[in-house]
Amino acid sequence: MASAPAAANRIELEIGGMTCASCAMRIEKKLNKLDGVTASVNYATEKAQIEAPAGTDPAELIAVVEKTGYTAAVPKAPEPEADETDRPDPELTSLRGRLIASIVLSVPVIAMSMAPALQFEYWQWLSLALAWPVILWGAWPFHKAAWTNLRHGAATMDTLVSVGTLAAFAWSIYALFWGTAGTPGMKHPFEFTVEPSDGASNLYLEVAAGVTMFILAGRYFEKRSKRKAGAALRALLEMGAKDVAVLRGGAETRVPIAQLAVGDEFVVRPGEKIAADGVIVSGTSAIDASMLTGESVPVEVAEGDPVTGATVNAGGRLVVKATRVGSDTQLAQMARLVEEAQSGKAEVQRLADRVSGIFVPVVIAIAVGTLGFWLGAGFPAASAFTAAVAVLIIACPCALGLATPTALLVGTGRGAQMGVLIKGPEILESTRKVDTIVLDKTGTVTTGKMTLVDAVAAEGTDRAELLRLAGAIEHASEHPVAQAIAKGAAAEVELPAVEDFQNVEGKGVQGVVDGHYVVVGRDSLLADWKLELAPALAEAKAEAERGGKTAVAVAWDGEARGVLVVADTVKPTSVEAVAQFKALGLTPVLLTGDNKAVAERIGAEVGIDEVIAEVLPADKVAAVAKLQAEGKVVAMVGDGVNDAAALAKADLGLAMGTGTDVAIEAADLTLVRGDLRGAADAIRLSRRTLGTIKGNLFWAFAYNVAAIPLAALGLLNPMLAGAAMAFSSVFVVGNSLRLRSFKSRAL
Repeated sequence: MASAPAAANRIELEIGGMTCASCAMRIEKKLNKLDGVTASVNYATEKAQIEAPAGTDPAELIAVVEKTGYTAAVPKAPEPEADETDRPDPELTSLRGRLIASIVLSVPVIAMSMAPALQFEYWQWLSLALAWPVILWGAWPFHKAAWTNLRHGAATMDTLVSVGTLAAFAWSIYALFWGTAGTPGMKHPFEFTVEPSDGASNLYLEVAAGVTMFILAGRYFEKRSKRKAGAALRALLEMGAKDVAVLRGGAETRVPIAQLAVGDEFVVRPGEKIAADGVIVSGTSAIDASMLTGESVPVEVAEGDPVTGATVNAGGRLVVKATRVGSDTQLAQMARLVEEAQSGKAEVQRLADRVSGIFVPVVIAIAVGTLGFWLGAGFPAASAFTAAVAVLIIACPCALGLATPTALLVGTGRGAQMGVLIKGPEILESTRKVDTIVLDKTGTVTTGKMTLVDAVAAEGTDRAELLRLAGAIEHASEHPVAQAIAKGAAAEVELPAVEDFQNVEGKGVQGVVDGHYVVVGRDSLLADWKLELAPALAEAKAEAERGGKTAVAVAWDGEARGVLVVADTVKPTSVEAVAQFKALGLTPVLLTGDNKAVAERIGAEVGIDEVIAEVLPADKVAAVAKLQAEGKVVAMVGDGVNDAAALAKADLGLAMGTGTDVAIEAADLTLVRGDLRGAADAIRLSRRTLGTIKGNLFWAFAYNVAAIPLAALGLLNPMLAGAAMAFSSVFVVGNSLRLRSFKSRAL
């Protein structure tokens, strides 16, 4: 495979017609044979990411994909304000139409074939009239995929379905027109006797129609769940500001964000999102960047400081000069990180396809061997063909179409009751192999909110008075740290009114409360009043800051009176959750953009030994990739925008439902309650669901495999074929329903 040149041209194509992961591998192999081309094809997102030499025409690449038997197109630019999930999907619409028609037509065929009481004089001809549209039109996607796979020497579940249904249909046509099955008044007796037959009176229309109906249902639900694959990117881009107040000619003009250019100055008021990456021209404030960086404490900014688009101005009015706009902003770069992580993620090939890849050639070999044996033994050609076709018919298990969807339906339903949302079957296998779980700190292990954790009063100062006066003046401030202090103080004492309130930018606040002039803020604000902390208070403040907490000084009436300590606190359930991870054989790792002191304190508090701190969003992806390079299978739990790319990169992504839409869409599993113990439940439930799917697949084949020897000996009758189909389906559904008894350890 040639490596992409330095001046590579990045091209994205939307791929159509793939039915399994092996299809994606075939397309990838063909594209990579082109000179200078490096391609990665993702079955889940149905996209190809291609690095090609500069000047490469996408039409050349599309031609290669089409020659391989699939469709390809350059993605259209998204329409403004259009939600992709609201647009009609032609493939999904087609599948739904085929499924509904197949159900309506197949149910009467199955009922007549299995219940002799419903078999009127010409019932077999009505069965043919109802079944042929299902077998030929309803199952067309399977026949088309089987033909494509055959051309490439591959066999998948589509091959098995196509061969089995067409064999059953072809033999039924033979029996009706050239055998005795078309005789008026012909009956399918309700018996399971095994005796030789020339097959001329045997109809297998209900087997072919039933298989098509069940597998169409499975394919429809799978396709519907895959449709949201690009939602993480849409959610990321929607996080940015939609319009911006640009300063032009000294006046503010509100324009759409697309009209903002590098060098423009724009105004950001308290509570507004910053429209683009830039540098502050005037004003001071606190910026809440937790969604992007994971830093739980708002960052103080002033003139000359850089700011990032999509972060929130939590304090005063700012004027910002744009330095990066549109696709150059950090938010847009993060969207690309998520997309690259999703595209590079190896999707698990469907288990049914893996089994079919072995099973189909074996069954065909048995059928050919049966034909040869019967002919070689001197039996009539009709009897030989009956036995050979019977092998192909009985080998097509309708339960295969139910094996994954039913287990997933019950498993995801049980998960939803417990607050665990599982996105699709392709993510389940990684839960069995996961050995390392990476935990984001802010909002995942911790509450993600600043909380008053301590109030240290000077000697001779009443603690309640400290909280009452400091809480009152902080209540008048919009700063997040001030609001945390006010809320904590209000929970213990009643807060009085404030007079002459003043915000000293970058330092703190001051004002009059109950006749006392109160000052709350940094040491520098106290220094302005020629005040300093007593040694005991200075030590308490330093100790808090060494532990990664935020401490503010309080003074009134010309004397320092105390220190208030604010921190992001650990969720009550996090310690128990970490213990459950260890019990599952997982190694927990704390990964955060917050400073090292905070991270180590939190890690020690919950029992995590390995801590990776002070990382940017791109570094989070690199940290996950490094663990994977060491041979570890990584699960990632997070809740913020800064976690989205890492969640997509991890072998298993788990998002806290209390977090951002971006993180939730990028993840494989979502924990609705925001309780970290739910991650342990999610992994246990996923492993149990995967085990159930594997058990279902085994029995889906086992019932039919058991009957293959009977078919090869020419002893298969239609009732036995129908019974194998029915029993395997009932068993699969019953086995899946056992997942309803799964119990959460978080309740």
